[in-house]
Amino acid sequence: MPGIDDCLAEAMGVPGALGVSLVDWTSGLALGTAGEGPGGDHEAGAADATELARAVTQSASFADPAAGTAPAEDLILSSAAAYHLVRFLETDFDSSLILYLRLDRDRANLALARLRLAAIAEQLVLD
Repeated sequence: MPGIDDCLAEAMGVPGALGVSLVDWTSGLALGTAGEGPGGDHEAGAADATELARAVTQSASFADPAAGTAPAEDLILSSAAAYHLVRFLETDFDSSLILYLRLDRDRANLALARLRLAAIAEQLVLD
């Protein structure tokens, strides 16, 4: 099974991928990165993705009590030049991890990217 570096490399293979980070959204730290961060700074991108994740998890509007999991599977934010895709990860231990993928808006297929990132998240092995 692939580890963090393999999964990040696979995410960079998504058409239009600009950069990807594995982020602990409780601390805002990027645990692994590949490609280019927003403005050349993966840590700033991780901090911004953390704020999105926190906003959703702390909002009763997005809660799904029947699911018993994070209130969202993923988040999509679009800007003039990019799509920002945040995928919540489910692990066997109590964690707050997300994959944050930034995509070139002109070259990316958002639906395909979302499906590929979900598949990558499922196979991610954290040692």
